[in-house]
Amino acid sequence: MTRTSATPAGQRTNGQVTTTGQATTGTSPGATASRRTGRAANRALWALQGLTAAVFVFAAIPKLTADPMAVAGFTMMGLGTTGMYLVGTLEILGAVALLIPVLCGLAALAQVALMVGAVATTLIFFGSGPVLVPPVVVLAVVSVLAWARRSRTVALIALIRSLVRR
Repeated sequence: MTRTSATPAGQRTNGQVTTTGQATTGTSPGATASRRTGRAANRALWALQGLTAAVFVFAAIPKLTADPMAVAGFTMMGLGTTGMYLVGTLEILGAVALLIPVLCGLAALAQVALMVGAVATTLIFFGSGPVLVPPVVVLAVVSVLAWARRSRTVALIALIRSLVRR
């Protein structure tokens, strides 16, 4: 049996009458727990995005300030200072975009591409071993973020398509 009940704030809601005669909001305990889990997961993702953004900023600083070790590394790889500045700029832009809700999914996806390049470059020029661990870990983290935020990427693409059609 369904009835309309007044909430303490005076709002009217449709709810179910329980065996005790009290009205509920129609939300099952499982749905409430699911909503709490979703919020907790979203908060955890935002925290992970913030930490990942910080990692990319700290990685970009030596590149954008032309630290001698960064210059030597990029010169050894044949990318020179132009490649160094390009990678540093992409890291900074990606870090900022990770913190913007509408862009975070696409930013994570772009950072996946950047980190695939970093892992491949590390393998080619430095081989496997401990030097490979940091780029692989960052690649794994941005992959999780890209997957978790894929709905935001799809929504952004849909928004862009709707604006282009006008």
